[in-house]
Amino acid sequence: MASPEPLYDLNLLLDPQTDEERRAKIVADIEQMIGATGELVSRHEWGVRPTAYEVRKRPEADYHLLQFHGPSVLLEQLDHSLKITDGVLRFRIIRLRPGTPPPPEVKPPGVPVEAEA
Repeated sequence: MASPEPLYDLNLLLDPQTDEERRAKIVADIEQMIGATGELVSRHEWGVRPTAYEVRKRPEADYHLLQFHGPSVLLEQLDHSLKITDGVLRFRIIRLRPGTPPPPEVKPPGVPVEAEA
């Protein structure tokens, strides 16, 4: 009996001083790479937020979370590509255990919270 493909989280911190177009292209390229050999499950844009500590002398980063299924070859391709891409401050690929709760729905800063009735 084959086990289901594992679910991975790709936490991506992009340099907010990089042009918005360039950051969007980085995310689009990563999504395309995932779609070529894997399956993108969800995408979460958490916006520019302060980091717990400076990363490459930047006090804040543009946070993205991509959840996907894919083979180990895809993980190696993502790792290599993200290491050499300008504009990426930090990234982490994590294999999720079955039963892990979904990520929180975090609104980017500046987006008004809807009033509860």
